[in-house]
Amino acid sequence: MKYSVLDLAPVPEGGTPSDAFKASVRLAKTAEAAGYTRYWLAEHHNMPGIASAATAVVIGHIAAATSRIRVGSGGVMLPNHAPLVIAEQFGTLATLYGDRIDLGLGRAPGTDMATARALRRGKDADHFPNDVVELIGYLADPDPAAPVRAVPGAGTKVPVWILGSSLYGAQLAAHLGLPYAFASHFAPDALHEAAHVYREMFKPSAHLGAPYFAMAINVFAADTDEEGARLRTSTQQAFANLRMGRPGLLPRPVETIEDVLPPQVVAAVDNALRFSAWGAKATVKDKIAELTEPLQPDEVIVNGNIWDPDARVRSFEIAGEIFA
Repeated sequence: MKYSVLDLAPVPEGGTPSDAFKASVRLAKTAEAAGYTRYWLAEHHNMPGIASAATAVVIGHIAAATSRIRVGSGGVMLPNHAPLVIAEQFGTLATLYGDRIDLGLGRAPGTDMATARALRRGKDADHFPNDVVELIGYLADPDPAAPVRAVPGAGTKVPVWILGSSLYGAQLAAHLGLPYAFASHFAPDALHEAAHVYREMFKPSAHLGAPYFAMAINVFAADTDEEGARLRTSTQQAFANLRMGRPGLLPRPVETIEDVLPPQVVAAVDNALRFSAWGAKATVKDKIAELTEPLQPDEVIVNGNIWDPDARVRSFEIAGEIFA
């Protein structure tokens, strides 16, 4: 089972986006040395605690700082963009860095509706399937007769993934014969059904001969169970703040989450983030096995928003040891 990284380039309280980018480069180098397959960054907008809004730019920064690990998007929110623009961006990345670039696509805005309007998001998400097909066409072998071509882009055949948290994405990925990654790290309700639908409906394509399914989990690994639980409180607070409409910087961890959040909020957050493993190495290993065994994913994508960059690196090192 392959294992990879999802990085939101978190901006911690007391830090800056510049600090976030430096921490991401450090984590990417650590992940490459630890045997992770790919390093993905996600598109979000108008969120002070996430620095990866210009996703293709940050992907290029990470690819330049590494040499072997695949680098890509997890994902680009395609309805925010013209397919041609994304084909040119990722075609440029593939031209610069070779066969190391992935293009994961989502259909959500990745932001609030006011910001979506500021992005000139003029397309309905129902156009998403057609936009995906159009984008793949721009990355395919060049057609001399085509009136519009992606330059760079044509002929790069950047691997395209569908990302989602519902049956919609599973069905689309299966229909197009593309790999599928499920956002179980924050929206796991439809995970099992989506995995089943994707595998049952999958149609082999020129891109992929058999279904390839990835699931995401949060990992907060440390030297002790207590420290892992403490590291996790930053993500619990950040998710609660987002749910309450007040996104901010990644909070410092606290000793007891109930000291800063009401019990009902903690319960709701923990339910949404239930595909998480935290604690010492042995504890995390057992939890990862419990979460992945029923689904037998081809790949696990590890997320871990941890306030202290040293602790974040150590958490991904421990996770890498477990998967290896």
